Amino acid sequence: MHDVHSARQAAEQGRLEDWVHAYLSSGAWADPAFVAGLRRQRRWWLGPLCLPLVAVTRVCGPEPDLEYPQAPVRWEAKVAAMAAEISDPLALPPFITEYRDGTLSLRDGNHRHEALRRRGVTEFWAIVWCNSAADAEAAAMRLR
Repeated sequence: MHDVHSARQAAEQGRLEDWVHAYLSSGAWADPAFVAGLRRQRRWWLGPLCLPLVAVTRVCGPEPDLEYPQAPVRWEAKVAAMAAEISDPLALPPFITEYRDGTLSLRDGNHRHEALRRRGVTEFWAIVWCNSAADAEAAAMRLR
């Protein structure tokens, strides 16, 4: 199962990157293109970290200026269904974020982010990837 607990356990065992690839390769959240992109270069991984939802920037949603705009009707249907099904947030996978110019760009979990927000959750677990050792060091300092 790909949930917060299993991600934390993988991190403790030094297998966080393996967990991310396995999670993104199977099940309801599978995104093979994302996995292929992650494998193009070395990544540095942090987390999972419990972060305020407001610290994470969505890239997908009904707002037209987002990187991946989604039709409002489709967005609302998916988020509403997800919010209604959440009984234990820790049973969900952590967000996957990219440390990008000092911000956390939400690359996986945009619908979960909004569903959790609607349920009154203010903090959630996130995995952070960095594209360089310098970014990993900066992110680690910022996210302490």
